[in-house]
Amino acid sequence: MALTKLNTNAARSLVRSQRPGLTQGRSRVQLYNSRRHIHNASAHHSAHHQAWKRPSTAIFAVVASIAVVYSASQPNHVQAEAPAQEPPELVIEKSKKKKGASKEEIRDLISSQHLQVKKSWENPGVYAWGSNTGKVVAPDSDEAYVKIPRRIPYFDDVLLRDLKLDRNFGAAVLENGDLVQWGKGYSEDTVQPTVTLKGKNLSSIVLSRDRIIGLGKNGTVYSVPVSKLDQESGKKMSESSWIPFWSSTSDVAYRKLAPKGLGAREKVTAISGGLEHVLLLTNSGRVFSAASGTEDFPNRGQLGVPGVTWLTRPEGPYDMCHELTTLKGFDIAKMASGDTHSLVLDKEGRVFAFGDNSSGQLGFDYNAEAPYVDTPSLLPISKYYQGTNQVPKVTSISAGGQNSFFTVDATRVVGPSEEPSEIRTLGRVTSDTWSCGTGIRGALGNGRWTHIQDGLTKIPALSGLFEYDERKKSVIPIRMAQISVGATHVSAVMDNVTYLDASEKSSENDTNWGADVLWWGGNEFYQLGTGKRNNVPNPMYIKPLDAAAEAEAGRKEEHRFHLTPKHTVKVKGRKVQLEQRVECGRNVTAVYSGV
Repeated sequence: MALTKLNTNAARSLVRSQRPGLTQGRSRVQLYNSRRHIHNASAHHSAHHQAWKRPSTAIFAVVASIAVVYSASQPNHVQAEAPAQEPPELVIEKSKKKKGASKEEIRDLISSQHLQVKKSWENPGVYAWGSNTGKVVAPDSDEAYVKIPRRIPYFDDVLLRDLKLDRNFGAAVLENGDLVQWGKGYSEDTVQPTVTLKGKNLSSIVLSRDRIIGLGKNGTVYSVPVSKLDQESGKKMSESSWIPFWSSTSDVAYRKLAPKGLGAREKVTAISGGLEHVLLLTNSGRVFSAASGTEDFPNRGQLGVPGVTWLTRPEGPYDMCHELTTLKGFDIAKMASGDTHSLVLDKEGRVFAFGDNSSGQLGFDYNAEAPYVDTPSLLPISKYYQGTNQVPKVTSISAGGQNSFFTVDATRVVGPSEEPSEIRTLGRVTSDTWSCGTGIRGALGNGRWTHIQDGLTKIPALSGLFEYDERKKSVIPIRMAQISVGATHVSAVMDNVTYLDASEKSSENDTNWGADVLWWGGNEFYQLGTGKRNNVPNPMYIKPLDAAAEAEAGRKEEHRFHLTPKHTVKVKGRKVQLEQRVECGRNVTAVYSGV
């Protein structure tokens, strides 16, 4: 007999319909008091997924609504009459409230999500896990692996603009724009993170095999050696001073990547990079590429310049910037890079891919005789929606390792021989997530173990999701806010409705909650944070980062990690806009407090 728990006092439990015969591919409904989710059942098909608690009231109306939706989902053909089944038994959950507890203590008791949000504001910092052979996720430890999320003490109460992790070295941009480095790749002797490049007001960074590429807020792009020895022994740059006619020498060696022919007000506004290359995007929508390492010159087409190799490159520095002239006329808005391939997205939703396609990561058919594509080529997204009466538009791109990911808004339009007045869903937007590349460790997220996926495959758990937005009073698609791709594993942050307005004036049952986060792919170094080592082909949840806080609150049930979205909070007496961000690196993972 199915049991459904209902918390009548705290009104914070999820009502879920689990009927016999409900299989992956059919829909089921979760109705919440504060928000309603209508989504594909495959998002919770994994054995790791559990019935996580959520707000609910109006119990009988909810159960009746679920029954109506389930009935409507059944096929119209005649079926053999099934034996009558008893209705689910309603079990009343005992109140979690304690006598004499404060309003905030009650909120912590009834909602893990509320506790997670509060702790992320009270204790900003960095949680990391995965391979520790390079002393990146736990600089003070000799452990080979960190199996579950653990804080890096150096970053306690430290806010970051960006963070990137390799298996052998880590790099972060502090709130003031300075660069911090650590790990064996930086120095065998220096254990703690160390400030290296100062005073450049960096906004973001990307990692190559042996260099860090940093973008300053003024548009200047810096290329810094990872190794401390190379920083000290390399050629130092002459730097101007605020004092007239006075100059000095930089503390560490670095190079500048400067595109030629920029307009008067044109500057680099975004960077993206792989093991050997980096892409630069300007505020005019132009894209430049350059070599980003010193060990290997890009030779798999990832620069997007036809015919350019080490032997055929133009005269000048090996890391000179090349404009991607084949993209002239397209206003590029976003970029993404894997180890040896590149993606760009224009404002019209068109995707161009180039570079290595040996695992199908470009989304084109694999050709053993021509495994590389050295010219930006249009990806045919429309063919995946033929016959659906939907018009697709790519809204975001992500890449890493040998994989690519695309989120698509598909709008319902009038099909052949259809009457617009008879289409109830005309104009409805469905958000889908697609992937391609290697999937032998589960990184495709589609539940399959595939060596080469050279066409796009839909990720069922992240596609066709909807929820009810109380503020907009309508059902809206749930898109992906961010997809972070490591060498073999992936994390997706959902752009679901969040709530951060609980206050001293509101009810004790008014709790905050953040964004759902799912994980999948390679887990041979414990980089998924489950505490286990098995690879995972379907998106799944992990437990809250701060396990001690959960236990302290007296919570015994399992709950999932929620990411806190951007919100203005006080940190050490000052107001800042703070959010949690996920970073999947090379066999390592981190969640950090970003500004």
